[in-house]
Amino acid sequence: MPLLAIGLNHTTAPVNIRERVTFGPDIVVAALRSLTECDGVDEAVILSTCNRTEVYCSASADTQESTREWLAGFHGLALEDIAPYLYVHEGRHAIGHLLAVSSGLDSLVLGEPQILGQVKSAFQTAQDAGRTGKVLTRLFQHAFSTAKQVRTDTAIGDSPVSVAFAAVSLARQIFAELSEQTALLIGAGETIELAARHLAQNGVGRIIVANRTISRAQELAQQFDAYAISLTEIPAHLAEADIVIASTASPVPVLGKGTVESALKRRRHRPMFMVDIAVPRDIEAEVGDLEDVYLYTVDDLDEVIQGNLRSRQEAAEQAKDIITLQVDEFLAWMRSLDAVGLIQDYRNQANGIRDEVLAKAQKMLESGKPPEEALNFLAKTLTNKLLHTPSSELREAGSAGRHELLEAANTLFRLGHGSAGND
Repeated sequence: MPLLAIGLNHTTAPVNIRERVTFGPDIVVAALRSLTECDGVDEAVILSTCNRTEVYCSASADTQESTREWLAGFHGLALEDIAPYLYVHEGRHAIGHLLAVSSGLDSLVLGEPQILGQVKSAFQTAQDAGRTGKVLTRLFQHAFSTAKQVRTDTAIGDSPVSVAFAAVSLARQIFAELSEQTALLIGAGETIELAARHLAQNGVGRIIVANRTISRAQELAQQFDAYAISLTEIPAHLAEADIVIASTASPVPVLGKGTVESALKRRRHRPMFMVDIAVPRDIEAEVGDLEDVYLYTVDDLDEVIQGNLRSRQEAAEQAKDIITLQVDEFLAWMRSLDAVGLIQDYRNQANGIRDEVLAKAQKMLESGKPPEEALNFLAKTLTNKLLHTPSSELREAGSAGRHELLEAANTLFRLGHGSAGND
């Protein structure tokens, strides 16, 4: 069963393209259902994060083009709108890509650990929706164990590098002393929690956490002695914020230009540093046009991040070696599936012959035949029936000079007959 991975990420598409093909939590199940209703697609998992949207399929051959068209069409786009930004991986390359993604080798921040949780969540969603089967279940479980091995056997996760870390590092460059600054964190997911941790470790003066679900905001705020508010309260508190870091799953911006303009007036135009990590964007792009606002997106963080990656490059090379071995292991498992149906058919045939001969032997006993005679009949007849077809085929192969079949039989039955191809 062919494997297919189609998608785009931070290296192939800018944020304004990526945000047009995201799958939010509210539509991903419907999307999975729609995708697996396409001809030839048997199993599917959709991975959609700030930096990538990817579709993984177990499908019949020749589904690449229809899957690309589905990806565009589901979002109301023509394929030519996104085709220049898409990559396609099949077979070995699809397996290797998923293993690399899960291990953090394909992330904006090399080796970042958050992606593994996102891959696990994507798989769980597809599994709960009944859109995974034997192949993708085995593949994703293999990816999880490979990612764990990479993190255990290499130093790829030793340096505290992430998008959140990069955002806080940039804030430190803009503000000489974070202890005098207030940070407003919009959202309450893993990235925001990581940003809060880095801010706290760098001695930020005060943290405000804003989230759609106030209880989750309060839960996160308690960890960092912060203040929790709802998203609707942001306009009332925005003027207090020197640093704003946003990362929600909202399909539309949660912070507009007008709200920021009002906050700047109340701040008497003291500068605000903003990082929008979300895709689609949480902060309207026009906010970046305002004076006294330093607005960065995930794409802008790349330069900051590069300075923190050197120590991970050697570990990444080691990780690639691990992934190559694990791809080979998974391919071996997939090749074994080719024999499963053949083995099952052979067993069914043998079981049918057994039942037929056993029934005749039991009738012999019921008619008064001695047990020895019935057992002898059972043994001889079963042996003859089981060997009849293979023996006939081998005889014909010998007559036709099909030495490769004779060699295969010699190996299959472990006969030790020497070279079946010798004259």
